[in-house]
Amino acid sequence: MRTAREKLKVVEIVRRPDRCHPPFHSVTRMKKNSSLFRYFRRPGPLLGAMLLVGTTGMASAFDGQTTTTRTIGPQDLTPTEALRTGARQYYAGDKAGALTSLRYAAENGQPRAAWKLGEMYASGDGVQEDDLKAFEYYSQIVREHGDDRPDGPDAPFVSSAFVALGSYYLNGIDGAVPKNEPRARQIFTHAASYFGDADAQYELGRLYQDTNSRMAVRWYNLAALKGHVGAQARLGQTLYAFGTSEKKKARGLMWLTVARDQATGADASWIHDLHEQYFAVSSENVRKAARSLADGWIAQHNPDLRTAQQLQTQ
Repeated sequence: MRTAREKLKVVEIVRRPDRCHPPFHSVTRMKKNSSLFRYFRRPGPLLGAMLLVGTTGMASAFDGQTTTTRTIGPQDLTPTEALRTGARQYYAGDKAGALTSLRYAAENGQPRAAWKLGEMYASGDGVQEDDLKAFEYYSQIVREHGDDRPDGPDAPFVSSAFVALGSYYLNGIDGAVPKNEPRARQIFTHAASYFGDADAQYELGRLYQDTNSRMAVRWYNLAALKGHVGAQARLGQTLYAFGTSEKKKARGLMWLTVARDQATGADASWIHDLHEQYFAVSSENVRKAARSLADGWIAQHNPDLRTAQQLQTQ
């Protein structure tokens, strides 16, 4: 368990970017196939829904028409109302209007608005893609809310901002933010331990994969138990590779099977390939044991998937 002093140290590390910070115009685009870009896509539906909570009874409702961008002030909306209006505008397709509302909300202490702006700039969603602007919005969240309670209503957005910053430090932004793996590791560790963030736990597992298999297994396992499909696959790969008996190898193949059965979207291809690689070299005993273990895990933790699979085979 981290002490208050240790947690503050991590927050201060993120609050103080490199002193020789380059000009804002020196920005390069992040590769679309990078793990960070896929990460930005993942939280959207769940956290987007959270943005919309409590939108009823607003002073200013969106009527479905494109909004003319203008400056918002206290005479128009409170920061909370601006957040809600921006969320409604965004999901109604008025992203220009949403930017105005969300910027006002973010400038006045709404971390959910800053998070959504960071996501939009990171992926070029309704704006020109700009990783440095995204970096700045995520930095703002950490600077203003990095010591918020881990069970608070904004905690998912704060922990997501920590993970995004860690990924930026890990990968760097050409000409703007230099790669800094030690700093990335510290940021991921804070998000993984203080907030219990599964994405941060997965990233830590990847950082330790080649140097400390025991630590990699620890972090992968924590994320895998939360249902992180990538962590389940990497946990299975690591356990299988270091397994010294059929029982241990079956445990590794079990996690690979659990991940394969649940993988969708961009993760499906590499997870299926990884499962096939280890399935092909497994004995029949290991295959049968892994399948039985995987069926048991899915029945307990994801029963809807097991029901769907049974219906497909009938």
